[in-house]
Amino acid sequence: MTLVKDLSEMVGIQRACHVLQVSRSQYYRWRNPPARSLGSPPPANALSPTERAQVRDMLNSERFMDCAPRQVYASLLDEGTYLCHWRTMYRILAEHAEVRERRNIRQRPTYRKPELLATAPNQVWSWDITYLRGPAKWIHYPLYTVLDIFSRYVVGWMIAEVESSELARQLIAETVRKQGIQVDQLILHADNGAPMRGKPLSQLLVDLGITQSHSRPYTSDDNPFSEAQFKTMKYRPDYPDRFASSPVALDWARSFFDWYNNQHYHSGLNLLTPQSVHYGQASAIQQQRQVVMDAFFQAHPARFATGQPVIQGAPSAVYINPPSKELFLV
Repeated sequence: MTLVKDLSEMVGIQRACHVLQVSRSQYYRWRNPPARSLGSPPPANALSPTERAQVRDMLNSERFMDCAPRQVYASLLDEGTYLCHWRTMYRILAEHAEVRERRNIRQRPTYRKPELLATAPNQVWSWDITYLRGPAKWIHYPLYTVLDIFSRYVVGWMIAEVESSELARQLIAETVRKQGIQVDQLILHADNGAPMRGKPLSQLLVDLGITQSHSRPYTSDDNPFSEAQFKTMKYRPDYPDRFASSPVALDWARSFFDWYNNQHYHSGLNLLTPQSVHYGQASAIQQQRQVVMDAFFQAHPARFATGQPVIQGAPSAVYINPPSKELFLV
């Protein structure tokens, strides 16, 4: 708490408590403790130690050992006996760790949030599987897509008949070969599906020196780039409600990924194409755009109320779950 006090003098109590993961109410209780904790006598209506022991013995007696305090309270009242309120009974039991769920309740483990950073292409890939609806109900074609999160470039994709870790292994192996990935160069991020955690793919990644990363269960935000890419695909004007066959789906996907990589001006890349960022052409395009804007500014300066426009290039860093900004204030 002393650390919270020292830090609060620099950044404020609210931010200091957030950074150190201490609730503000806890800090204020520490700073201004209740009068009772300073040695004042207990309230006049409090039970004496002897009375508290009597209540505890009654609750743990053979007659009431399997009854809830409310039931004990009501039973004793019907017999003309009052020891204390049932809430006080609960507090007495809690002091001796004698209050708990009767059945063991499964506690979900705390999963570590993945925090991944890419400052260049082919450092972090994200991959996932989505379904393309077939000609009839219950018929669908799994589409495997591997995406570089820095450039948003789709480095590999495949349409198959089933979801399989073996098929994923083949796709990743071929994509790694095409991109010339070296040992310890790449992190491969995915969710927790069976193909993502299957033995064939996991063994391949170990052999290639690729680090595995997985989303937390039930947390789609941990794989945002693949999810966003799928949304872009399914919101295309020519995306059909159903595909007549697997070859038809393959033809459509081939056309889509050509457009997405080479013609799509991506909003997350400051309107550069994934291909230009992935293969190092972004800087030249940025300079050329700046020349155009400079010429227009010289001809029509009144059009720009804030001064000469500056064309932004591709982001220099891309995160999956960036660290909290408050952490940098310590």
